[in-house]
Amino acid sequence: MAIRKTAGYAWNLISLIGMILAVTAAGLIIVFLAFEAITGVEHPYLGLMTYFLFPGMLIFGLLLVPLGAWRVRNQRRASAIEGMLSLEEEIPQFPRLDLNDPHRRHLFIFFIVASVVFVLIVAIASIKGFEFTESTTFCGELCHVVMEPEHTAWSNSPHAKVKCVECHVGPGAAWYVKAKISGMRQLYAVATHTYPETIETPIENLRPARETCEHCHWPEKFYAGREKIFYHYAPNEENTPRESRLLLHIGGTPKKANASGIHWHIGRDVTYIANDPKRMDIPYISVKGDDGKITEYLSTERPLTKEQIEKGKKRLMDCTDCHNRPTHIYRSPGEELDKHFVSGSIDRTLPYIKKVAVEILNRPYKTKEEALKTIAAEIPAYYASNYPKLAQEKAPAIKQAVEEAKKIYENNFFPAMKVKWNTYPNHIGHFYSPGCFRCHDGKHKTREGRVIPKDCNLCHAVLSQKQENIPAGARVTEFVHPVDIGNELYKTNCSECHSAGGHDVPGEGKQGEKKH
Repeated sequence: MAIRKTAGYAWNLISLIGMILAVTAAGLIIVFLAFEAITGVEHPYLGLMTYFLFPGMLIFGLLLVPLGAWRVRNQRRASAIEGMLSLEEEIPQFPRLDLNDPHRRHLFIFFIVASVVFVLIVAIASIKGFEFTESTTFCGELCHVVMEPEHTAWSNSPHAKVKCVECHVGPGAAWYVKAKISGMRQLYAVATHTYPETIETPIENLRPARETCEHCHWPEKFYAGREKIFYHYAPNEENTPRESRLLLHIGGTPKKANASGIHWHIGRDVTYIANDPKRMDIPYISVKGDDGKITEYLSTERPLTKEQIEKGKKRLMDCTDCHNRPTHIYRSPGEELDKHFVSGSIDRTLPYIKKVAVEILNRPYKTKEEALKTIAAEIPAYYASNYPKLAQEKAPAIKQAVEEAKKIYENNFFPAMKVKWNTYPNHIGHFYSPGCFRCHDGKHKTREGRVIPKDCNLCHAVLSQKQENIPAGARVTEFVHPVDIGNELYKTNCSECHSAGGHDVPGEGKQGEKKH
């Protein structure tokens, strides 16, 4: 009796395509995994192919093989039933598995071995794929244009060795699932180009900081104070150095003796209502005392009614209300120039280099290429025109300054996403954004008249200060502004002058001009 071998069913176009796809995908997965293991290179698009495209291609190919065989078998069986084939060709409704037949036995063993191999390959790719989706390469580089500002800022931040998911997702399956569902919406937005030109912050429904930040930053171990030195350089011909030494009153949790500093807010129920999505305008604050009593502070300029307070969206204050840019930090051109002077990567003896560089960096540019071209042309041109002899003597230093200025632009300006250094306010301090003064403005009072004070000494004490308008050796206990602005020092927030241009002295614009 002529028995048509079962393997013959697989000799059809659909099954053959499936075999080719499966074998090719398996080979590519092995090659790409080996390439990554040997070279250590992690490229977002290689990862996308290795952990998603190729495994999907392998599974699809494996499904095509039995699908094609099933289709051919059904066609032959139907023909046999209709009498188009001889009785010897009769095919039963279900396949027979007779391991006594050597051919069928060998075919069965091959099927088992091949299945185990393919399952192992898919399993390894799945595990590696999970790890890939948890990597900063996946989060920051796959959607290159959209995430370029945030990924660049992260890579230059104190948390550059911390994965995105450790802060944005944290431990636990529930938040992992939420993150992946949110990621699918974001992937759709990128694929259809429906994402916002500038990503809005703060992120809604962000996991509470106490479930993420406090895995590393332990509030119970905060110490009382920390000395910090701020280096600034005047935007004048000499790039005159300035120095401020402050003692930051960090403080601790309510149960500690040093609980009266900046971290006084941690461990207490402080809630507030903001009038705007960016949480800049805060007309209402409430504090729950150790005795359970609620103390409410209302803005004297924009007080809310009782009904507005009841209907308002109250937010429980946590770390990110002050540390709102702990990782994605953008720095002003002036601040960047100061850091380069301190490190020596830019020659401070180049006249007006801070003023010239800051002015060029802060101009509006349509593209990054336009900005880099302008920086490369105008900084050398300024010295060639105004200091021709120095331009020749310090040509290498000017070239280095140009390269560092380009890096400053690339790290803090992103025209494609309409993002620059002051697009996202940083609430730490109060130099470039209101920060602390959103609440500590002297304009939030209780019904009994108790005020949240605008007192700089609550957060820090001036230990010393060095600058042009302070005599050498003079002891300073209160901050002295580099330019005499009278009572405006106490009436006007620093950010009202400093937030726009990124200069150290408010009102200073183009080289040689002073508006005060």
